[in-house]
Amino acid sequence: MSKNSILVAGAGGRIGKAVASEVLRTPGLKLAGGFERPDGPDIGKDIGVLAGLDAIGLAVESNADAGLKRAGALIDFTIPAASVANARAAADAGVAHILGTTGLSDEEEAAIRQAAEKTAIVQSGNMSLGVNLLAALVEDAAKRLDENFDIEIFEAHHRAKVDAPSGTALMLGEAAARGRGVDLKDRASGIDGDRRGARQSGDIGFSVFRGGGVVGEHTVSFAAMEEVISLSHSAIDRSLFARGAVTAARWAINREPGLYSMRDVLGF
Repeated sequence: MSKNSILVAGAGGRIGKAVASEVLRTPGLKLAGGFERPDGPDIGKDIGVLAGLDAIGLAVESNADAGLKRAGALIDFTIPAASVANARAAADAGVAHILGTTGLSDEEEAAIRQAAEKTAIVQSGNMSLGVNLLAALVEDAAKRLDENFDIEIFEAHHRAKVDAPSGTALMLGEAAARGRGVDLKDRASGIDGDRRGARQSGDIGFSVFRGGGVVGEHTVSFAAMEEVISLSHSAIDRSLFARGAVTAARWAINREPGLYSMRDVLGF
């Protein structure tokens, strides 16, 4: 294992390619390799070429086993079932796990917490510095503004995104709920798409847009009868998520086992 070597899950995907590129461009870091599902179309292809760079002599593998032996951290933006398997494998190998996958069920979240008993896991619905700063501002605003201000979270993503609301929107909802001292599950409105009837005081509402190639837009509005305050973040390029994940990986390597967030990484 090399402490500064990073393995990429889903190496053939859009985020996986961006992560590989970020690792290869970052001084002091090494790429431990990358892997895809066994029937993935990019198995055997050079990871450097896939990332839009020169060939590096590392081919995409069909599982994590070999790469984990070379890695200090695993960066994972895949799908929930794969991420749970990756978390368990990383925990068994003593490799830090950076988890950007969203849409996990309660059972899958429980499996991640169990894996975090054996290794450091940094889990976040969004790895960007800006979004995590936004979450801190949302929590503070929700703490200062009473229930005369309705909270509405709007998010927009590309047409291929599966989960809705996004993991980032839910993260912002959790921040607002913490600020209000409530449980999001008790106050969320619109998570299942049902927004019929009058809005209830204290609800935290969610609105979703899916279309085109939108990378990511998030706005949290605090709306009173006399004024509206909005806090927002726009993702322009997916490389920002890769950069945040690599920052988290460097922070997590050799960290004590536990479940961490980007707030821990960034010191918020």
